[in-house]
Amino acid sequence: MYDNSFHHRVDGVNNTLSYGLGYAAAFAEWAVYVADTRYAFSNEKSAQLIDYFLDGICKTAVFGKYPDAGAKNRSISREGTLHAYNTDLPEKLLVISDYRNKELQEIAAIRKEGIKPTTSHATFYYHSEHFSFQRPDWFTSVRMYSTRNHNMEQPYNSEGLFNHHRGDGVNHISVTGDEYYNIWPVYDYQKIPGTTVMQKPEMPSPREIQKLGDTKFVGAVTDGKYGAVAFDFKSPHDPLIARKSWFLFDNEYVCLGTGISCPNDDLPVVTTLNQCLLRDDVTVSSGNISSVIEKGEKEYTNVDWVFQDGIGYSFPESVTVNIKNDEASGSWWRINKQSDSPKDEISLDVFKLWLDHGERASEETYEYIVVPATTVEQMKERNSVSNIEIIANTPEVQAVMNNELELCQVVFYEAGEVEITKGYKLVSDHPGIVMLKMNGKKIRKISVADPARELDNYHLSVSEMIKNPGQYLDAVW
Repeated sequence: MYDNSFHHRVDGVNNTLSYGLGYAAAFAEWAVYVADTRYAFSNEKSAQLIDYFLDGICKTAVFGKYPDAGAKNRSISREGTLHAYNTDLPEKLLVISDYRNKELQEIAAIRKEGIKPTTSHATFYYHSEHFSFQRPDWFTSVRMYSTRNHNMEQPYNSEGLFNHHRGDGVNHISVTGDEYYNIWPVYDYQKIPGTTVMQKPEMPSPREIQKLGDTKFVGAVTDGKYGAVAFDFKSPHDPLIARKSWFLFDNEYVCLGTGISCPNDDLPVVTTLNQCLLRDDVTVSSGNISSVIEKGEKEYTNVDWVFQDGIGYSFPESVTVNIKNDEASGSWWRINKQSDSPKDEISLDVFKLWLDHGERASEETYEYIVVPATTVEQMKERNSVSNIEIIANTPEVQAVMNNELELCQVVFYEAGEVEITKGYKLVSDHPGIVMLKMNGKKIRKISVADPARELDNYHLSVSEMIKNPGQYLDAVW
């Protein structure tokens, strides 16, 4: 696709790390075979292949090395599907061209020598409604869908039988790249990171997995380094709606939910912050007193923050959370009925953290900050909470200011205004996402997005006179 994602079928489902990976590998192999012959690929076509590898495949992968679990489809139910990539493909591309040579060499070194990436990016694949965000020490992504594409791949060949909610704003978090490796046989598929899901007694039939989205306001704004994501979510499986957003910075990102409503059923609705392998003690802070909790499943009240395996979850206001840090059991056969799927029951230690919005949820909200690549000592300092200002979290507008970066990100679900600093207003004449890079009360940079994809122009009003705005902006005082 034009955004460097890959679609194998007409359903709009992201297949970059499955069929799309095989596509690139096949052309790279042939490019090497015919190099230095009259059949050699043109410079233009070689560059196109390298662009797709670096900007599509690698930016959809954790550090360009591990597959992003959020970008995988039914293959998640195959053992070993999240294994680290080798250097074969970048090394072949280095043979056929010197285009973007340093970037290819770095990807090869990341995969072979384990170095950290030197660049950061915020990338939105607008054809696939998939967002990825990379910093040298951590990676995250958000998977969504709209009226333009489907939520998930069909369970072809009886694979991925519980993938109903794996597109519902799924937000995986990685510091090492293997936080979710082979967890899928024991997984709770109604508590997937980032999702807000009605908790059903049992999952619907696999025939009900793939659904077309019901809302069009789904997208992200990005300047290439920072970004904000918005998902006007209406579940195709349950009588549930929510407006969900993510605001991403260098050391943390903010997750907001509002208008969470499920009035037609007596089943609880939960938002899951994470479900991953349990590889560390779980530390919980309540009333600024932190302690390591025992294994089990329990509700904790008045919680300031939670920490496990290098990732912190901080709450601007103390909340009640649910944690399970214990053994979970299942089998590959449960999620994949291929004849070679192992039927033996296995057990793994799993960490789950979620917020319970209760039964018949009505206009519920959540606010939390994810702090990856951190420590217990750093969590105690609460720097992310003091650095972040949540300006608004309503069904009309969600907005966050990062005071250290002087970066303001705003999601307008309808035309409206918001005061981003005292005496400084931002007004949008229509729904959209706006990102302002500030210098005090002066704007240095404006980025906008139209998630509904209906506008020819984006009209903003701000509380300052802007002169000589730039190539893409006209300003009237």
